[in-house]
Amino acid sequence: MDYFIRKVQQGDELNLAYIQIESWKAAFQDILSAEILQQATDLTHATAMYKQLLDENIGNGYILEVNSQPHCIAWWGKARDNDMSDYAELICIHNLQDSWRKGCGTQMMNRIMDDMKAAGYDKVMLWVFTNNVRARKFYESCGFVTYGKVKPCFETEEICYERKL
Repeated sequence: MDYFIRKVQQGDELNLAYIQIESWKAAFQDILSAEILQQATDLTHATAMYKQLLDENIGNGYILEVNSQPHCIAWWGKARDNDMSDYAELICIHNLQDSWRKGCGTQMMNRIMDDMKAAGYDKVMLWVFTNNVRARKFYESCGFVTYGKVKPCFETEEICYERKL
C-alpha cells in the first residue's frame, strides 16, 4: 500500500466527516444505542464541526491517504482535562473499516506522536470507550497504559489512556 499523510486544509471537512461517521458506524454499533449512533453520525453536523475547526485553526488534523484516497484521520491538541494540562491529547483517530489492521492506524499514530514531540510535549493522553476492545488493544500495542480513570460519555463510559512520547 502507498501511504501518504498530510495536514488537513480548508476543503477537507467533508472527507474528515465521512471517515469519522463511517468509522463510528462500524466500530460503535455494539457499544452505542442505535439512536445515539444515528445522532452522532449525522454527516451535515460532522461536516460543520470540521469546517469550524478548520476555520478557527483549532488543533492539529491529519488525513492518511492510501493510493490517493482518504482512509484515516486523526486530530490532536492540548489536553482538555484540567488535571492533565501538560499533556497532548489524541482527540480522535478514525479509520475506514476496509483499512483496519492494514497499518494505516500505526502509520498515523507514529506521525502524530512525532508532531506532538516536535511541539514540545513529552506525554500524550486519550479517551476511548471502555467497551471498545479493538481500539484499546491498538492503543496498548502503541505503548499506552490506563490507570483506571473513567468518565461517562454517550450513555456509556470512556477510559483514559496515556503514555510518554
